[in-house]
Amino acid sequence: MNTDTDDLYERIAEILEEARAGVARAVNTAMVVAYWEIGASLVEQEQRGRARADYGRELIEGISDRLTRRFGRGFSKQNLWRIRQFYVAFPEGSMVRDPRIVAAVRRQSEPSGSLEPPSSSPRRGRAIVAAARRQSAPAARFPPNLSWTHYRKLLTVDDSQARAFYELEAARNNWSTRELERQIDTMLFERLAKSRNAEQIRVLVQEGQRAERPTDVVKDPMVLEFLGLPERPHWREHDLEQAIIDRLETFLLELGKGFCFVGRQKRLTVDGDHFFVDLVFYHRLLRCFVLIDLKLGKLTHQDLGQMQMYVHYFDRFERVEHENPTVGIVLCSDKNDAMVEITLPKDNEQILASRYQLHLPSAEELRVELTREREAAEEALEIPDDEPGG
Repeated sequence: MNTDTDDLYERIAEILEEARAGVARAVNTAMVVAYWEIGASLVEQEQRGRARADYGRELIEGISDRLTRRFGRGFSKQNLWRIRQFYVAFPEGSMVRDPRIVAAVRRQSEPSGSLEPPSSSPRRGRAIVAAARRQSAPAARFPPNLSWTHYRKLLTVDDSQARAFYELEAARNNWSTRELERQIDTMLFERLAKSRNAEQIRVLVQEGQRAERPTDVVKDPMVLEFLGLPERPHWREHDLEQAIIDRLETFLLELGKGFCFVGRQKRLTVDGDHFFVDLVFYHRLLRCFVLIDLKLGKLTHQDLGQMQMYVHYFDRFERVEHENPTVGIVLCSDKNDAMVEITLPKDNEQILASRYQLHLPSAEELRVELTREREAAEEALEIPDDEPGG
């Protein structure tokens, strides 16, 4: 075919693909807003209705039957209860306060035309009045890249702080519903919040995950169930490394924002002796190298010492003047926090240790583990009173 024709075809195809994607986003957002308004209407009617506990159930059953007869599937009693729950969980609309996301939503929600003139049809007239009321009232705004399926998953999160965090991170990082589901199931918020005080948790909820210190980029534990490694007594660190490389995109999602892959088995030569760092990343927000060494079994002080040598090497021979000090993470299947604390300096922020899990624990198992670790950390910070007469 003619080259000019090929170029024209590609341009037209690109325009159509972008238009289809835009229509899909607009439809998704319109459905989210419509469900929010339906939920608001249900709650408003319940509050004006009879003071009986079963009134809401009767109301939804009746509305469900009529909507199903008129509009078909999608308005079962269960779905209407979920829509009602959606409004109750998001009474002011989206909890996302990121200025860039809010601006995008505002541009999308601006009215594109005026209302039609009154119609002689009473039903049409009521619809116009309702539309006018919705336009004059403050509109609920939701991120354009989050669909109803995203919000259905968010409704499974009981804690309002965690729900706000997941909504913000999903909108900011353009998570698919599958990615959002994994982050909720692996309790990302709880893993990040366990080492933060009340004020830091508030910032986490309102501003999302930030990377200002090396400790901000480390999750403990890291959940690596996506590697698909079977439980077996004998396997090598190379197997773990290869599995991570094979699924690098998913591993980067687990690491968090800002990580860029540099290489594997980076060779360091010191006076003729060769050493190899398993994985090397660069963190664009912290502006520093991040080294990861993989260890089977329990972490030892020798592992920390080896990582300290790797970090010193990078600081002296790889880091340039405008970059921050190198961070080293030893990723192991088991660790003793007391041993880590004693081995490393008190002001240490460069050498970090984190556990990994090769299976996805249940929410209750992970919650129990995080609670146990938080309590242990709080006990370690307590200073015992002097003994009488001491």
